[in-house]
Amino acid sequence: MDEVFRSGKFSHGKQVGQLEAALADYTGARHVIGVNSGTDALVLLLRACGVRPGDGVLVPAYSFFATASAVVLAGGTPQFVDIDPATYAMDPAALEAAVTSRSRFVMPVHLFHTMADMAAVTAVARRHGLTVVEDSAEAIGMRRHGVHAGLHGAGGVLSFFPSKTLGALGDAGAVLTDDPEVAATVAALRHHGRTGRTLNNFPAISTESALPGANSKMDDIQAAVLLAKLSLLEEHIARRAELADAYTTRLQDVPGIVRLPQTIAGKPDDRGGYDDRDVYYVYLIETEHRDDLVAHLDRHGIGTEVYYPLPLPHQPAFAQLGHRPGEFPRAEAAARHAVALPFHPDLGSGDLDRVCDTIRSFGAFLAGTRTTA
Repeated sequence: MDEVFRSGKFSHGKQVGQLEAALADYTGARHVIGVNSGTDALVLLLRACGVRPGDGVLVPAYSFFATASAVVLAGGTPQFVDIDPATYAMDPAALEAAVTSRSRFVMPVHLFHTMADMAAVTAVARRHGLTVVEDSAEAIGMRRHGVHAGLHGAGGVLSFFPSKTLGALGDAGAVLTDDPEVAATVAALRHHGRTGRTLNNFPAISTESALPGANSKMDDIQAAVLLAKLSLLEEHIARRAELADAYTTRLQDVPGIVRLPQTIAGKPDDRGGYDDRDVYYVYLIETEHRDDLVAHLDRHGIGTEVYYPLPLPHQPAFAQLGHRPGEFPRAEAAARHAVALPFHPDLGSGDLDRVCDTIRSFGAFLAGTRTTA
């Protein structure tokens, strides 16, 4: 950060270039383009991949709002797909059934701790001539078949919102792709459509714009913070795995909890890495008594986060699409039951014990109520 202040270059400068190179090395992507948020990364990636007005983009019915709003901002129309309850990602069978004559893209989302079934999703995409774009905003470090999240199709994204596994001090994001044309288009779109080298090249601010782009440059202070934190990422991922294992051990027999996270076991490859790897961004449980449990934890000074209380098809912004309750039963069930527990690398063992003890006291109350009844 001191170097940023000394240079006087606060946006789209040297630190951003260094971060892009470091992320390319970490993910294996041929191209990484830093932008100012994960949401902008989605919008610019979709535009660069050729989304046209009216194009249908198949997305899961259960995700953060930006998954679907990015489609609209890029000019497309979201087409919703019900989820696999084990992964919270789009269900491949439901995806197959949701394809229409308007469908041009499919955008799976990797949520919480594990990836979508990319082998099945890409197989459906091939059968129907769909372009695969990944909302991998939460998925840094996740891999399937040795390939990092975001690199199984035309491209993917990363979000560096402060709560993410690799978080900045504010908003920041990146596009990942192996396609040089997609990379060049995203790089132009992020800086008002200017082509050629604009990164750390101040005179390029006066060059002609070839595309109607946006102002989505990454701040160098955010890049500097992310570069420093990237050196600790694997340590933080390992700590998150330890915390998740501890939660699972402590909570697996608590009355009232109907689902704990399900993972795919990673197998070390010849380089000491993992062919398949899950990474815990949040630790999410499901309970039929979600709102009562949230209130119980709140009374004991323990915060939670509800993901996501309203499925995307039922958001007011998409009312014109005419979806009705009951169309996406598994997404709707997750919206009623899912809650995330306190979870971050600095969470102490005593803190985790306190959370689990408080949840167990709620479970004991439920069990007692049933016995009395």
